[in-house]
Amino acid sequence: MKTLPKTLPDDPAALREIILSLQAENVLLQDKSKRMEHEAQLLREKLNILIAKRFGRSSEKSDPRQLGLFDEAEVTAAEEPEEDAEEIQVPAHSRKVKSKGRKPLPEWLPRVDIIHELPESALVCGLDGHHLVEIGRETSEQLDIIPAKVQVLRHIQIKYGCPHCKQGVKTAPTPKRPIPKALATAALLAHVAVSKYADGLPLYRQGAILTRAGIDVCRTTLANWMIQCGQLVQPLINLMRDKMLDYDILQMDETTIQVLKEKDKVAASNSYMWVQRGGPPGSPVILFDYDPTRGAEVPKRLLAGYKGWLQTDGYAGYLGVGAQEDVILMGCFAHARRQFDEAIKALGKSKKGVSAHLSPSTTLPVQQQISNSTGATSRTHPRFALWRGPQRPL
Repeated sequence: MKTLPKTLPDDPAALREIILSLQAENVLLQDKSKRMEHEAQLLREKLNILIAKRFGRSSEKSDPRQLGLFDEAEVTAAEEPEEDAEEIQVPAHSRKVKSKGRKPLPEWLPRVDIIHELPESALVCGLDGHHLVEIGRETSEQLDIIPAKVQVLRHIQIKYGCPHCKQGVKTAPTPKRPIPKALATAALLAHVAVSKYADGLPLYRQGAILTRAGIDVCRTTLANWMIQCGQLVQPLINLMRDKMLDYDILQMDETTIQVLKEKDKVAASNSYMWVQRGGPPGSPVILFDYDPTRGAEVPKRLLAGYKGWLQTDGYAGYLGVGAQEDVILMGCFAHARRQFDEAIKALGKSKKGVSAHLSPSTTLPVQQQISNSTGATSRTHPRFALWRGPQRPL
């Protein structure tokens, strides 16, 4: 910053030059001050979000009767007292009361009756000595489990031959094994696959469980079994994918996963599991596909030839698919709500906006107004909402 001279010149031109210089410097300082204030505001909002994530509730649920109305609420709050805020009452509604007590055990589970009988000596009345008779039964239930049982199936083929000509031997064929020359039966392969992919039990732990039972099956063998099982079910996966792509509504998302000893990648880097859900409502198809990257070419590969609605979380990698003529992208209410939740948390507890009690009646007029002004039509679904205007949304 320039320092002013102790004495100002008497020349008007020199004074004019000083004033213009100070005005230009003042403009620069004002711009710098605005930028710093903007950066400080962003840092405060980020800090509020981090504090809320660290010490606040993890749930994104807000009080449905009281929600801030975005930035307008904050501006109004600075101008008017909070008690004068306009409120719209939500109509009363009923809640389903949860039943108390323990849930009964499923009826389809097999029952094993254990009869607890008195000894013969106790079946005598203590008052008059008469023999006691049964007058009823009291039943209580416990949940029991039979641990996994490992057994060896021995296939014994009986050989037959002619005792006279002694030529040719006939034997009964054995069932075809899922994996040739493998020790595992189809039941064992299914057990390993369900334990790993449905229950999240790694192969090394399954190997340890078998070792504890006295069975030596290394993790490499289990992994080879799973690889060959994947090759066996590939035709079924292809049929499931065809069925999924034939339906006109599809949901897709990707999640991070770490893979050890992957080529050209460090162990700490992220790879991705892409999940797709579609098909008829009565029999949905859910497919998982692994890819080391999160690039836009992955959904293009997985959705090649698809025509219909595609619901995603708003990730930009799906825009390439949405740009195709026969694919329309849809948003997700949960991910959209998350942005508003973070915006509310960014304000912090010190800033309180005008509260409004929201109900469907408050949003329907706005929706109708937009529809009338744009000529658009809206479509809703229990899991998503879509606004389809004259132009295709991205």
